[in-house]
Amino acid sequence: MKKVGKYHVGRTIGQGTFAKVKIAVNTETGKNVAMKVLAKSTILEHKMVHQIKREISIMKIVRHPNIVRLHEVLASTTKIYIILELVTGGELFDKIVHQRKLCENESRRYFQQLIDAVDYCHSKGVYHRDLKPENLLLDYQGNLKVSDFGLSALPQQGVGLLRTTCGTPNYVAPEVLGQQGYDGSASDVWSCGVILFVLMAGYLPFSEADLPSLYRKINAAEFTCPNWFSSGAKSLIHRVLDPNPKTRINIEGIKNDAWFQKNYVAIRRGVEEEVNLDDIDAVFNDIEDQYVTEQVGDNGSGPLIMNAFEMITLSQGLDLSGLFDRQQDYVKRQTRFVSRQPAKTIVATIEAVAESIGFKVHSQNFKMRLEGVSINKMHQLAVVLEVFEVAPSLFMVDVRKVAGDTLEYHKFYKNLCSKLDSIIWKPKVDGRSSLLRTMTC
Repeated sequence: MKKVGKYHVGRTIGQGTFAKVKIAVNTETGKNVAMKVLAKSTILEHKMVHQIKREISIMKIVRHPNIVRLHEVLASTTKIYIILELVTGGELFDKIVHQRKLCENESRRYFQQLIDAVDYCHSKGVYHRDLKPENLLLDYQGNLKVSDFGLSALPQQGVGLLRTTCGTPNYVAPEVLGQQGYDGSASDVWSCGVILFVLMAGYLPFSEADLPSLYRKINAAEFTCPNWFSSGAKSLIHRVLDPNPKTRINIEGIKNDAWFQKNYVAIRRGVEEEVNLDDIDAVFNDIEDQYVTEQVGDNGSGPLIMNAFEMITLSQGLDLSGLFDRQQDYVKRQTRFVSRQPAKTIVATIEAVAESIGFKVHSQNFKMRLEGVSINKMHQLAVVLEVFEVAPSLFMVDVRKVAGDTLEYHKFYKNLCSKLDSIIWKPKVDGRSSLLRTMTC
């Protein structure tokens, strides 16, 4: 197992264009963390030093129970390591897809937690600018955690009106789509309103196949609430999804709304920790004493072997049955299946199936990247698959979305698995207990 400073580094649990997120354990405390790994060469090549510094600075500034916490930042000679709170409950988006829609009380609770977090960010002069269910995580107790501050604006950038058009089209406020400046606080409120609608309805208020039609509907706030919305919810959503940012309800107004107030328990803020951002510049400079050592274990020519620590962190508690349960009717951004076929056969089969459904395949060392175009041809869909050996003659294929829409990924994964039936192993219920005993020995 690789070691970075005081952290034992495990498997990759997330991957984007410029970074990987790995699970790790703090050897001093024994606690699991998420480690975001960025290559310095990539940061410099794409001129992202300012953006990465900004994201790290924001994560250090915003410390709230409903925001993913940044523990520390480390650097080696070649990489930047951002150590984050490990949130294990998945994305709120997955919960919506699984349940189709959430009941009003549950939707209200998540909305209350979201508003609390966003209000705190705004009090620090931080505007998220990319609020959507995919960036809202759930912890093991089901509490909401706001993540992904890559598009956020810092206080010094937020003086006056913001001018950068960013965010996900379906959740973006009308004023952000225009060429004029916009208020970061008001645009975040709009996104919160779209999220509330999605939680309760199970679908987007603004959704079109082409961007011009989508933008027209957003600018006109052309939407209709389903008949199962209560009158209080409808009233609040219409006040939030007001296309005029000057008359749109603000966070204070939302918090005073009768529908919002039901069963609301405000977060009590304790004494604010003093935040020092001086170490962030040091991480990006070639200062020898800022470096941490990297120790890499020797891997053979076969698939990586997944150890017990990594397997347990994939499941809730010590029940590993979730690793092998393919009966669920939904998938997450990251999921997996098990096969008893030889590793090379698994790779060859996946490559053939992916190419047959129009994906380009890049393969190396039992790791594959599949690239294709989404159904509406508006986005690229990219997926990474990696084969792990979890026991003799037993392999786990880990599948992760790298780029593209999460709903598109859900459809892709179901289609892929239906065509990989010959290699996917479905253990019998009677044999599960003996399998788990074998794997946990």
